[in-house]
Amino acid sequence: MNGHALLLSLQVTIPATILIFVIGLALALALARYRVPARTLVETLVYLPLVLPPSVVGYYLLVAMGRGSPIVEWFGFRPLFTWYAAVIAAVVVGLPLMVQAARVAIEEVDPAIENAARLAGASELEVLWRVTFPLARRGLLAGLVLGAARALGEFGATLMVAGNIPGRTQTLPLAIYDAVQARDYAGANRMVLLMTMLAFASLWLVRHFERRPRRLETPASLHAPQPQIIDAPYAATLASPTEHGRQAPRR
Repeated sequence: MNGHALLLSLQVTIPATILIFVIGLALALALARYRVPARTLVETLVYLPLVLPPSVVGYYLLVAMGRGSPIVEWFGFRPLFTWYAAVIAAVVVGLPLMVQAARVAIEEVDPAIENAARLAGASELEVLWRVTFPLARRGLLAGLVLGAARALGEFGATLMVAGNIPGRTQTLPLAIYDAVQARDYAGANRMVLLMTMLAFASLWLVRHFERRPRRLETPASLHAPQPQIIDAPYAATLASPTEHGRQAPRR
């Protein structure tokens, strides 16, 4: 087991997961609740890394972070072939999963409940924090787990922008590749088993979050019409139109 690669994978995955959650939640909320200009274009750009080859995503990131790019020229930030580039690559490939799951979860929240909270005097931030997000929490957590798992397993784009430098940019997927190239199958097997267990646990959690709690069934007796209670004297007057040959008094 390559301990340095494991620690570096955690070092990359943790900040990437935080960024995925924050950016993905903002995008999902905007797409689900607000009128976004060029909505179709924005959605296409967000989901594009899901269908593009990792090498293509890595090439775009290489151009975006390379010499002459605004990141380098304006801010003086040179992330290429550092672990920061691995974080950026992990965010780009994991973000679509978070956006998709969070958006569906937010859209399933009944707007009438949110409007009721607004009528009760809640601000927009309070509506989000106390109504929308709690009701959509299962989808949000599922998207977070999927995005984190995708960030942890990123290989192609990371190789393009961060390289495969042991101890500096070599994450666990890259270490597996090196172990296979060096015919260290015992080490590769251990790392593959670890990645498989993490992936299995992630998918199990997603399925657990997606499973809705079963609603308690209301007994049929509660739905049955309740008998109407009428006071005894009034019931006697309704029993028969005459009593001893005299007409019952009307009320």
